[in-house]
Amino acid sequence: MPKNITTRGHSRALTKNHKIALAGVATLGAAALAFTAVPAGTHTTTSDASSSAQVAYRSEPIKGVKASVTDQLAGAGVKTEAIQAKVDAKKAEAQKKAEAKKAEATAAAKKKAAAEAAAEKAKRKAAAERGAKKAASRSTQRVPMQSVAAKTYANNLNGWIAHALDIMHSKNIPGSYSGLHRNIMRESSGNPNAINGWDVNAVNGIPSKGLLQVIPPTFSAYHVSGTSWNIYDPVANITAAANYAADKYGSIDNVNSAY
Repeated sequence: MPKNITTRGHSRALTKNHKIALAGVATLGAAALAFTAVPAGTHTTTSDASSSAQVAYRSEPIKGVKASVTDQLAGAGVKTEAIQAKVDAKKAEAQKKAEAKKAEATAAAKKKAAAEAAAEKAKRKAAAERGAKKAASRSTQRVPMQSVAAKTYANNLNGWIAHALDIMHSKNIPGSYSGLHRNIMRESSGNPNAINGWDVNAVNGIPSKGLLQVIPPTFSAYHVSGTSWNIYDPVANITAAANYAADKYGSIDNVNSAY
């Protein structure tokens, strides 16, 4: 029996020379098949068949190259994503820092504004306290004013003359108590309601009236402001007559008869 050459234990490993020989045989076989398949009369060259054989033989290594390129592209994509992630992380960190800085600046501005407001409030309060102290000091130093009671006059001839003299002095109308009293006693005997019904003035319809016997036109012309417009009022009658006498004679003191 022939020996079983397929037995694994009896097979021998192919040497490098064997592999080269087998490759040559395969190449020659492929060339022969290509030559036989070409129709008669067609011009062919051995170089074309050889090229076809070479292309067929090298198709397997090209697949490996393609896979290697794909792997490299995939690796480059991963690297790009990693770089972009780092860039995004840096941007996020920078934005976070900027926001924190902005928040810090805002807080500082608010704190400064609050401090300025508090200082202004304290300043106004201090100014108000100083003003209150000054007002209190002025109030303490101020001499209390004495209330002056209104001057009163007796409702008689002496009181009427005294009151008239005070008004005359305030209006710069000259005259004295003696001058007023003397003329009053001659003209009316001290009667404020006295009236002359027999002299020329009475004949003309304007009789003399009052303490100093003043006719109505004279009383109206020489009336002293602040006194009554009643011709029979003692003070109003005296001051109007004294004002007329000052204009005509210089003073009531210079009158010793009818005037």
